[in-house]
Amino acid sequence: MSPLLLLTTLATLATLALGAITSPRDITPLSTCLTTSSIPFLLPSSPNPTAWTLHATTFNARLPFVPLAVVLPTTTAQISAAVLCASSLNIPVQAKSGGHSYASFSSGGDVLSQTLVVDLENFQDVVVNNTTYVASVGGGVRLGNLALGIYAQGERALAHGTCPGVGIGGHFTHGGYGYSSRAYGLALEQIVGVEVVLASGEVVTATKEKYKDIYWAVRGAADSFGIVTTFYLQTVPAPSVVQFSYDVSDALASSALATSAFLAVQSFALNASVVTRELGLGVTITASSFAVHGTYFGSIQTFNATVAPALLNALKQAGAKVAMNKSSVQELTWIESLTRLGGAPTLAVPLTGYDSRDNFFAKSVSVSNPFGEKPVKAYFDVVVREGERAPVDWFAIINLYGGPDSQIGVRNESFAAYAGFDDLWVVQNYGSVTLNETFPKSGMAFVNKLNDAMTNNLPEYSAYLNYIDPTYTREQAYKLYFGAGLVERLSKLKAVLDPKNVFRNPQSIW
Repeated sequence: MSPLLLLTTLATLATLALGAITSPRDITPLSTCLTTSSIPFLLPSSPNPTAWTLHATTFNARLPFVPLAVVLPTTTAQISAAVLCASSLNIPVQAKSGGHSYASFSSGGDVLSQTLVVDLENFQDVVVNNTTYVASVGGGVRLGNLALGIYAQGERALAHGTCPGVGIGGHFTHGGYGYSSRAYGLALEQIVGVEVVLASGEVVTATKEKYKDIYWAVRGAADSFGIVTTFYLQTVPAPSVVQFSYDVSDALASSALATSAFLAVQSFALNASVVTRELGLGVTITASSFAVHGTYFGSIQTFNATVAPALLNALKQAGAKVAMNKSSVQELTWIESLTRLGGAPTLAVPLTGYDSRDNFFAKSVSVSNPFGEKPVKAYFDVVVREGERAPVDWFAIINLYGGPDSQIGVRNESFAAYAGFDDLWVVQNYGSVTLNETFPKSGMAFVNKLNDAMTNNLPEYSAYLNYIDPTYTREQAYKLYFGAGLVERLSKLKAVLDPKNVFRNPQSIW
């Protein structure tokens, strides 16, 4: 922040310090402070309702929380000034990178929160250092543009998720799994530094050597501690990819057969003689489909000679039939593979005007030990008995995180406020309806039933933060997403870095 802007902002704050917002929707003091500090912003009453709707509308149509105001900064100094304005008025602040928060936390996550949203849409730089190959990436970059940007600068790559429209902010700071994560670690583990705006308005660059506690906290709980304006990410050479998918839908003829098929996949996944870090693996399930799919970083000849036979034989021994005419194995470039996984014709996402939405409810289950037969059978009992007559469209993805040679948690584990490094499997159960429908309570009940079928039969489990479930209380969220030890350390750090609880949402650290 420039000295002049800082003095101006502080003068405004001093003027406002004796007055508080007199009602939840009294935005005059905030508007005055933002205007005085020359910060671009939008209000519900803005003369451009189209712009307000675009920036204030939540990705998850089921949770249409309306923020108090949306800041559209072009500089880090403006973000710092906006945070100071909000702090002086006891207004919560949340960053919006891509806006894909499952719980709409990037819009506050609460009808009554009246949050100031800091929209990072203008922070779009992607620059790769040609010596260190560290990419400097703006906090508003979406995954598709990130992948294209670093590939264009020396054919570099990063491990991250598959949806091109997801923003880097929440995805990278709350884990960030992709099929390449077993080879390179979670997205979070590739962060070697962050420029972050703190609750005090101070801007720091945190690394494992400098501002270590901030570096640790941001990688796992950034929404509670600050706004990341720039990520510094260690890239790797882009690999060639074998992308595969095997159709095993006949396994859904009975819950017993589906259980045997999944346990066969699990047995294969734990076979260290064929499974290495080069393999990314998932199982996708719907009411009528059961697919085993993933990626392999190696030649298609090696895959077909070693990996595929082991997987197919395991399924055969379990009595599961693979429909080879509905299956595929292809050798692709890195960008071709990401494009196929992303499900769109291109990875490129508009820098402005992004308006993709969904209307959904999701839950997750994470386990560090192999699934036993009981939770898997209970799960497929629900799938086979109720899946086809579910009140919502639904799917489930069961992704392999751990297993032989997995690099997740190998690097920087002690430097990140993240509890999922030891996960073996992470399950996402996802139900949706069209945008113009009201999401039915019966749909939430069905998704909960899928989840509960597993958790009720597990001795211990956790959940994945990027599939965040807003129906959990803060205490439940703490237990499932972080665990007591991490929460205790994070809470102590929160008291130091954000004593006024500026950065908050219904499940944030406090």
